[in-house]
Amino acid sequence: MTEQENAQITYAQAGVDIEEGARAVDAIKPIVRETYRPEVIGDIGGFGGLFSIKAAKDMDDPILVSGTDGVGTKLKVAQMLGVHNTVGIDLVAMCANDILATGAEPLFFLDYAAVGKLDSHEMAAIVSGIGEGCKLAGCALIGGEMAEHPGVMDPKDYDLSGFCVGIVDRPKMLDPESVQVGDVLIGLKSSGLHSNGYSLARKVAVEPRAMEELAAPRDYLEGESILEALLHPTRIYVKPVLATMKSAPGAIRALAHITGGGISENLNRSLPKNVDAKVELGTWQVAPIIKFVCDAANLSEEEALKTFNMGIGMVLIVDPSRVDEVMSALVESGEEACRIGEIIPGEGNVVYENEGSLLK
Repeated sequence: MTEQENAQITYAQAGVDIEEGARAVDAIKPIVRETYRPEVIGDIGGFGGLFSIKAAKDMDDPILVSGTDGVGTKLKVAQMLGVHNTVGIDLVAMCANDILATGAEPLFFLDYAAVGKLDSHEMAAIVSGIGEGCKLAGCALIGGEMAEHPGVMDPKDYDLSGFCVGIVDRPKMLDPESVQVGDVLIGLKSSGLHSNGYSLARKVAVEPRAMEELAAPRDYLEGESILEALLHPTRIYVKPVLATMKSAPGAIRALAHITGGGISENLNRSLPKNVDAKVELGTWQVAPIIKFVCDAANLSEEEALKTFNMGIGMVLIVDPSRVDEVMSALVESGEEACRIGEIIPGEGNVVYENEGSLLK
């Protein structure tokens, strides 16, 4: 063997910096601890996150609800802008809002971050967003993983995924089968595109433009740049919706989280097969960035409604006799809510009224 063949090759020389990983863990510890609930046992650093199930002690039939998701290609926008402390909110939102659709309270969250080259400062910014998202959702960040992938990912690239567990008492669980003709649709405002449709948004709004144009303030985006408007974090609806369910028990029959597939392909997931959801277009405002992307893609209204959330991030299906009660509770919780339609006889589909008015 030659001297070169006998030379030691360390893990760091192979592209994985364990010491930088340790620095990253130290940087995120305070962020993680800020999310802890009383049920959290121990601290980060163990082989598994520990969480007491005492939250279920007063329930008749506790049901665990889990959800997993990622942020997708919105991460490319964060990387272009060099802003990494909001995509973690998106990550939590995509999981927590999903399990909320059953009426569950999110309990704890775990994240997975894969990076090309670990940077402890950048990772701390990412986890700060995850921590903020957990606080907004009321769940504890009890564990996670940072994986360095040299040779597989570009050094500045990263990807995120998450996993959330919540709990609901079966008698209080929201059930699409309870939806009835005459029920009212209440929409909760989105903050923009949330975390869906970014492959299309990037193709039509980002890729054709130089960085100077992307970073310039735009009057049609209320003074924001294209990149800033695209980076608005996904809204987390957990606390206002759970507060409404508590103050108006039984008033909400079902929920729909409006994600990839838009209103057309998400609201129907909360319907039984003997009704349709009639959505009245033009009853809410569409965020400027959504209109901009739809215009750049030359999307028809029909296509837009099954691609983006179009300004509505969550739909509540509500007992018609209790709409005022629910609306008051939502407003008291700080939500921007509006009546956007009703349940009619049908076959489990979403239908639209006032077609052609959404993108005007």
